Amino acid sequence: MGQVWKGFSSYTVIGVANTLIHWQVFFLLSVALDWRQARSNLIAFCVAASFSFYMNALYTFDHKLSVGGYLLFMAAMGALSYGVGHLGDLWRLHGLLTVALFSALSLVLGFFISKYVVFREHAA
Repeated sequence: MGQVWKGFSSYTVIGVANTLIHWQVFFLLSVALDWRQARSNLIAFCVAASFSFYMNALYTFDHKLSVGGYLLFMAAMGALSYGVGHLGDLWRLHGLLTVALFSALSLVLGFFISKYVVFREHAA
């Protein structure tokens, strides 16, 4: 069981910084510019995830950076980001609830997508 969660603490620390970036950009776009939550959440995710992808590749997974891995991560997690934002719009959720829900989902799902898909170890 320990191997499954190996790297999760480092991923979480980087995730806290990611969350601060994400939430600030989200609220700037959704409150200051009055954009819809779906678009605000997606753009905020792209900004924050670019930072965390780089940091996790170096420090959490000790893995070489790749454009393909970056695009795969951004597509999978970006779809989740847009979907949660869309539900926030549809259900008229407060923006804080929308980004909190996305942050919780992306912490766990993002870790497993990163570990087992994007930065997976290849058999030698």
